[in-house]
Amino acid sequence: MSGPHPPHDPATTDGAATRSHAPATTDRDDTRSRVTLRVNGAPRDLTVDHRATLLDVLREDLGLTGAKKGCDHGQCGACTVLVDGRRANSCLLLAVAQDGAEVTTVEGLAAGGELHPVQQAFLDRDAFQCGYCTPGQLCSAVGVFAEAAAGHPSHVTDPARPAGPGPVELTREEIRERLSGNLCRCGAYPNIVAAVEDVTR
Repeated sequence: MSGPHPPHDPATTDGAATRSHAPATTDRDDTRSRVTLRVNGAPRDLTVDHRATLLDVLREDLGLTGAKKGCDHGQCGACTVLVDGRRANSCLLLAVAQDGAEVTTVEGLAAGGELHPVQQAFLDRDAFQCGYCTPGQLCSAVGVFAEAAAGHPSHVTDPARPAGPGPVELTREEIRERLSGNLCRCGAYPNIVAAVEDVTR
């Protein structure tokens, strides 16, 4: 009768001797990296945890609390910012992966002491109630203007529209569709759409 099996020796397994079996390190230097973000026009040099989201870095490290943590799953849009000119859910982006990116938050929309036109339109139309979703709505709207100007179609864009780089007209239906990822629990949608529509005229 045979005895117990000998313990497995990785060195006797073909190719195993060349693999590393060292445990994962917990050294802080291996969990943090230097990044440079250009935030609202200013370069910011940061050392960020590899697990930190862009939203958390903006709020906790840079003190830019306009972008809100709503669902933290990319489903509500409260954390929307512009990254290299395109709107993005900052709760889904790892900050370490954004090295060199141009980030615009709601705090960076105004220029020279003047509100961005969409900010002014939100005030004029009373397009908010509690205001929690408003920063994300504003950044998303600015992103929508750029997308439509570049000719990017949405789900409701007329498929018979001639192909090409020409802008997409931001009708009320287009605005509703393009902003559908930004939720407002207060239900201020009619005035939000009206405010964005005002800026397109």
